[in-house]
Amino acid sequence: MKLTVMGILNTNWPFRSAGESNAHPDRSSPEKSPLDMPRHLLSESGLSIKNCRQTPAYMLRTLFSRLVVFSVTIAISTYGVFEMYGVLSPQSVTCLQWLFLVLFSINFIWITFAFAQALIGFVFCLTPQLIRQPESEVSFKTAILLPVYNEEPLRIRAALKVLQSDLIAKAPGKYAIFILSDTNRADAWIAEEHAFMTIVNNERQGCPLYYRRRSKNTEHKAGNIADWVLHWGGTYEAMIILDADSIMSAECMQILTRRLAAAPCIGLIQTLPTIVRANTLYSRLQQYANHCFGPIYAEGLSSWHGISSNFWGHNAIIRTKAFAESCSLPILPGKPPFGGHIMSHDFIEAALLKRAGWGVRFDTDIKASFEEAPPSLIDAMKRDRRWCQGNLQHTSFLFAQGLVLPTRLHLFCGVMSYLSALFWLALIIVGLAVAIQASVMRPEYFTEPSLFPTWPVFDAQRALHLFVISMSIVLAPKAFGWLAALVNIRRCRQFGGAILLTLSTAFEIVLSGLYAPILMVSQFGVVVSILRGRDSGWMPQSRNEGAVSWKSATRTHLSHSAFGVILSVIALLIGKELFYWMLPITAGLILSIPLSWFSGGSRRAKLFHKIGLLRAPEEKYPHQVLVELQQKMAAITFQEPTPTLSRLINDRPLCAWHISQLSYTTGSLQDFHAPTVTAEWKVDHAKSLAQLEIWLDPEETMAMLSRPDCIERIKKLNKESLD
Repeated sequence: MKLTVMGILNTNWPFRSAGESNAHPDRSSPEKSPLDMPRHLLSESGLSIKNCRQTPAYMLRTLFSRLVVFSVTIAISTYGVFEMYGVLSPQSVTCLQWLFLVLFSINFIWITFAFAQALIGFVFCLTPQLIRQPESEVSFKTAILLPVYNEEPLRIRAALKVLQSDLIAKAPGKYAIFILSDTNRADAWIAEEHAFMTIVNNERQGCPLYYRRRSKNTEHKAGNIADWVLHWGGTYEAMIILDADSIMSAECMQILTRRLAAAPCIGLIQTLPTIVRANTLYSRLQQYANHCFGPIYAEGLSSWHGISSNFWGHNAIIRTKAFAESCSLPILPGKPPFGGHIMSHDFIEAALLKRAGWGVRFDTDIKASFEEAPPSLIDAMKRDRRWCQGNLQHTSFLFAQGLVLPTRLHLFCGVMSYLSALFWLALIIVGLAVAIQASVMRPEYFTEPSLFPTWPVFDAQRALHLFVISMSIVLAPKAFGWLAALVNIRRCRQFGGAILLTLSTAFEIVLSGLYAPILMVSQFGVVVSILRGRDSGWMPQSRNEGAVSWKSATRTHLSHSAFGVILSVIALLIGKELFYWMLPITAGLILSIPLSWFSGGSRRAKLFHKIGLLRAPEEKYPHQVLVELQQKMAAITFQEPTPTLSRLINDRPLCAWHISQLSYTTGSLQDFHAPTVTAEWKVDHAKSLAQLEIWLDPEETMAMLSRPDCIERIKKLNKESLD
């Protein structure tokens, strides 16, 4: 059974474009072209893909990759688990050791699966590209959708100007850009309109640019996209989804549309976004890993996914009608964090497309698809909070009807990416408990100087051998990325040469090893918080340089440092060897405060930039679209913040344009709205605009900005106070 959401959306998401407003003649949105979008249930019957012409070479590669990935995973995991059992079983195995074996098995299988994907990706990265996806002429128009939520609009404006100029020059008349705002802060709303009002639909019609803001951001980004489909989806056969930090060239978009046109059975094509414009230590760390190791993982994923791949929420093209008929997300039973609207929509949208009989493909060979990274460790942790809740919601879909096995594996991997923190930390704690148990049972626990603890109930030689294998599996993907770049002379030069490439890889391994336990403990806390029923909400992402103060770093990481100290003391009381053995974990936790402080802020990373450490190819040889973006960003003049109402009232063109965008006119509200009532009282009793701005709280300010009649009253108040 399917439920239509057209009526629900029109009721819960009040919206009217400027074209429907009598207050202003300019239109910031095109004529409506509705497309129905039926709401789907959690479990429905799946459809097989029809008329999907895959080349024999592509089908053979997919089959071969799946055999390799799963064979390697099963073989190495089986070996590792039996080896660990052998380590534990020279004498008797205690209950704690059985628990340790179970936790080790879960973690070992997880890292082996990642290794197997990297291995097949490494093989394909070293071999000539024999398979190229077909392309054909495009006869349809494509919409470029940019959802924004309390973002810095000047940076977005600069990126859109570059993209629009590129599209007008290379593909006039083929694309239209839509800024889809979900902004719900007054200052961000007015700043957004001030930045976009002069570029919306005032450029040459070779690539029109439109803007609309929803008055209610129901279902967040997924609802934002669905609202566009319901109102304008009928005009555009395809849509390219961007994030606020996405950067794509016109050529990249043209390749995407041509490939979608050539594959009528494909509903979505995902590109590989590469991280650029990193100017802090933490973002440079992610940028280097993305450029050096990312292609290995990406090639591995693409090879075994075939046409059952995944969606990452941005830098991808989607067939609009396929999305409309299959991707209205079900509402999960119960309350957040596990019930309600789905937060991590992208994985589920790919799953629903596949269930409806549409292929989902990951094309790693399309260039000039870029994104930016969180600037600091704290910013990454904040983003993880929302991602973790969204991924844990996917547990409801693991056994849903109609999903194919690769889709279930995508969802399981997403869940495990956060649950693994719980399993790793549990493994460490249980390992310490086993060590304490052994030390209590035998005082001579450490009788010989050795970095590896010779537990009386352990086979120490086999344990050391298994440790070496485990570390090799963990580090192998990084070694694959380093070697693949080293043997490619052109890529090696882009990284700064063999010496800088090697030093950067070593530095990345050390630094990411220090940050890893901090993220592990942080994610553990997030998982526990969500399991206890706490909703993370939807916070905007940080796009600035992420400079972290010592106070903020201390407040965030004091508990991590304390936990690291406790682990170190326990290990030292058991024996010095165990203390040294745990140092890679405890060092990062103990140093979490300075590491976090050092992670953000562009000035703190200048030295690494100067010497070329953690250099990415796009730094030395930037794509033209990045050069143009940097030029436009350099020309931006950031003004001192002005009170929101003063900024709006004192700028007549902005005020007129703002009124023309409002979702309703005077008298359209029939329900009682307390913030509007109290705000109107404050307008009537305030003696000046400055006093009113002090009196109004954020919700009341939003209420005033949403009513043309209220804005007129504020203008009258300002005029009377000045007279």
